[in-house]
Amino acid sequence: MTNTQVTLVQIDNYGPWTVTPEPRREADLQTMQSRLYADISQFVGNRGGYTFFTRFDNMIAVTNGLDREDHALLQESVGNRYPVTLSLGIATGTNPVQALADATARLQEAGSAQDKHRRECLEGRVIDEPYRADDDIQIAHFDVINATGNYTDELNAFDTFIEIEQGYAELMRHMRYAHDSLSFFVGGDNVIVVCPDLEAADYEEALAHVEEAVDVEMQVGVGRGKSAHEAGFAAKHALETCRADGTRVELEWKTA
Repeated sequence: MTNTQVTLVQIDNYGPWTVTPEPRREADLQTMQSRLYADISQFVGNRGGYTFFTRFDNMIAVTNGLDREDHALLQESVGNRYPVTLSLGIATGTNPVQALADATARLQEAGSAQDKHRRECLEGRVIDEPYRADDDIQIAHFDVINATGNYTDELNAFDTFIEIEQGYAELMRHMRYAHDSLSFFVGGDNVIVVCPDLEAADYEEALAHVEEAVDVEMQVGVGRGKSAHEAGFAAKHALETCRADGTRVELEWKTA
């Protein structure tokens, strides 16, 4: 049984800040968002977690292994170096979608995302070390089969982007509503999915659904681990087996 710890990272009062005292240059906002994401990703990643940019003002992290002190240190570090602050909601559960819903509710109860009085909230609970297990997290790493040959070397860059994004959007929607999973585009033709307990047949069904719906062929490697890094690294190895052997679904339960 999986036990995923999810952290919702929300920039405090970000919308109003971007236009106060007057609208800020879009290039400056995009640069700050990307740098903030990179710093958060590195902070969480150095502790074995994964961070996904999603909408940039609201980021989602898998933070098994990070305690409340780690979360508070992240808030302090960002507050010292950026003109914005972060509020963090933390929750755990066997279902990552429900864990995210609970983490979101913690922040919503503390106040609106655009409430100028809600700053640096830290709400929720973590998985204490004695209750962690070596197979707490299940991560699936999808990619598009022969994306270079079918798209990158055949279409212009934007049309390739459309094809890849269509596959991602269909996979994201299907994994959310059919399998209680959270899917994140991570660049190129890669999608990382944080899953509850799923079997090979579940992934085969998802691949068939995406291919039928948007005519994009994908393959997937799946891993388990104590942290997002361990599970994700096992999933990478499983995906390499798909690429080498021509299989569509590979499960690798060994941790890195």
